[in-house]
Amino acid sequence: MVKQAAILSLSFLFAGMAQSFGQNTYPFQNHALPVETRVDNIISLLSLDEKIKCLGTNPTVERLGIKGTGHVEGLHGLALGIPGDWGRRTPVPTTTFPQAIGMAQTWDPELLRQAADVEATEARYYFQNEKYKKGGLVMRAPNADLGRDPRWGRTEECYGEDAFFNGTMAVAYIKGLQGNHPTYWKSAALMKHFLANSNEKGRDSSSSDFDERLFREYYSVPFRMGVLEGGSRAYMAAYNRVNGIPQTVHPMLKNITVNEWGQNGIICTDGGAYRMLVNAHKYYPGLDEAAAACVKAGINQFLDTYQEGVKGALAKGLLKESDLDIVLKGVFRVMIKLGQLDPPELVPYSSIKDGSQPWTYPQHQKLVKLLTQKSVVLLKNTKALLPLNINTVKSIAILGPRSKEVYEDWYSGTPGYSVGPLEGIRNKVSPSTIISHTTNDNLAVSMAKSAEVAIVFIGNHPTGNDGWAKVSHPSEGKEAVDREEINLEPSQEELLKRVYAVNPNTIVVLVSSFPYAINWAQENVPAILHVTHNSQELGNALADVIFGDVNPGGRLVQTWPKSLKQLPPMMDYDIRNGRTYMYLKEEPLYPFGYGLSYTTFSYSNLRTNTNTLKSNGEILVSIELSNTGAIQGDEVVQLYVKHISSKVLRPIKELKAFRRVTLQPNETKTVTLPVKAADLAYWNQNLTKFTVEKDKIEIQIGSSSSNIHAHKIININ
Repeated sequence: MVKQAAILSLSFLFAGMAQSFGQNTYPFQNHALPVETRVDNIISLLSLDEKIKCLGTNPTVERLGIKGTGHVEGLHGLALGIPGDWGRRTPVPTTTFPQAIGMAQTWDPELLRQAADVEATEARYYFQNEKYKKGGLVMRAPNADLGRDPRWGRTEECYGEDAFFNGTMAVAYIKGLQGNHPTYWKSAALMKHFLANSNEKGRDSSSSDFDERLFREYYSVPFRMGVLEGGSRAYMAAYNRVNGIPQTVHPMLKNITVNEWGQNGIICTDGGAYRMLVNAHKYYPGLDEAAAACVKAGINQFLDTYQEGVKGALAKGLLKESDLDIVLKGVFRVMIKLGQLDPPELVPYSSIKDGSQPWTYPQHQKLVKLLTQKSVVLLKNTKALLPLNINTVKSIAILGPRSKEVYEDWYSGTPGYSVGPLEGIRNKVSPSTIISHTTNDNLAVSMAKSAEVAIVFIGNHPTGNDGWAKVSHPSEGKEAVDREEINLEPSQEELLKRVYAVNPNTIVVLVSSFPYAINWAQENVPAILHVTHNSQELGNALADVIFGDVNPGGRLVQTWPKSLKQLPPMMDYDIRNGRTYMYLKEEPLYPFGYGLSYTTFSYSNLRTNTNTLKSNGEILVSIELSNTGAIQGDEVVQLYVKHISSKVLRPIKELKAFRRVTLQPNETKTVTLPVKAADLAYWNQNLTKFTVEKDKIEIQIGSSSSNIHAHKIININ
């Protein structure tokens, strides 16, 4: 009887296992098993050749029924379009947002989360739709690098110069890409480029040199926040060296991101970085040695031709098969989170493949327009020239090289439609308003002279107006090319001067990927707006701002210097030498966080819930914000901290909290911002850890880094 009971018990056990597995052949196909059990099973089933193949960007193993997914670009919308040939010669439309630095100028993390969610939806649609089967679910976004210098050619890809701000925006974008489901990701956010990657000239072999305090307190912060707060489990190692060691093989990949932060997913090379270890960095004698070093450093996906190198490393004993096993686990952890190994009915995002095309959704188009409106920065508005009165303005001259088109950058998608400035303004005004337009400088002057208002659209060309690694003017920049100048092209400044000479009601709209030293315009022209490239709703959003349907509330996310003389040498990565708002001692053209409004605001009654902050505690800072003008407007309340009694060198001030607030005329709101003591710590190099010291700090509340309205001293105990 005992034997029969045991047999009966085993029968029930196997029946339960069979039901759990369904038609599954292998344990890894059982979604009820722990992730690590499933991953271990996959590794045990792979042949050596399959393991090598899975070190590429698509870990599909048809023999085992494993369907992997590759990478796609997505800095400001899914990129399956023309400029960078991300559509692979068959481009398809996607919802296209402003450049990343433009999205950052909203100072609204929730809007970035929503934009990333749209991007992830469209990635799922194209990847899963039977008609297309394009792209992938590993999104190479966000760019968590820091724009420490406006000459950096890829400035438009980042969120600005402040580590805390960039980290906050990166976390929002990651959460949008990955979604909020407890088990599955909508897409996987692969941050780039780790680390200290903000020069293009010589990037394949240059070294970014700085001490560990700057690493911990500045350069690594957005990436650390992306992993710990955002939940990203994928990133790309940068081309450059850090303190002499190429990032592709740097010990920090394992020692810090994996062992300290818990990064346990994908770590990939940048495109071609593996071969650069030999032919540019000259760091290894051959590709076999380079391949071995990459894998041992933690690389588990190569964006390069790598297979012969890995095979050579194995043949020479430089790598063991077990080394591949260790790193490949991270790849399959990500595939499981994406639901690639589970039945579609279990994955909530698997149904995003049918029905109407998502880039046609009205809510997607509405979000692009809203985000673009909120990204516009009002830099100057004397004589209250803006907003224009749509009912009284009779004639407008639309002029300049950026007046008609929506320009796409290297990482753009191809939008289903786009509205340029000229079209947006024409759509806005009444039929009786005379609109003249030209991109010819000589005609522009005559048109400006006869118009009531002249609007001059100037700025860079986001692809440099030339081929790969080339630009048409030293003030242009892009991937592979840093800017050599930050002034306007002489022809653009000359156009501006000639137009203003014949029409004092001249408005400048600077459409640009970077800061410009527009000193003459700031001194002379009555009104200046800034917006970035790429939004498919650029023209409509600008028209809404120009005519006052939208009150501009965007804020700058970089310091705009007056000239190159205010900048340290490009390759000086020690920001303490006068770089960013934290260390710049001279007055810039426009400070970090700067932006004007059509209305006015007042700040009052700064208070805190305590006057002493414990080293493991949090303080709540409150301020009364009032709209003292006649129209609705957005203010960005910015909280900075200045250390008064620190034993170590600290920045002049540091952003530690912010919030964008909408107020009706005469409305007052209490804005409360939390500050954690942990966010005030410095990296103690003697103790090799973050330390909250006994200190006095000044809490500063302002509308930019240089416009502080209230302050209070707090003790850290």
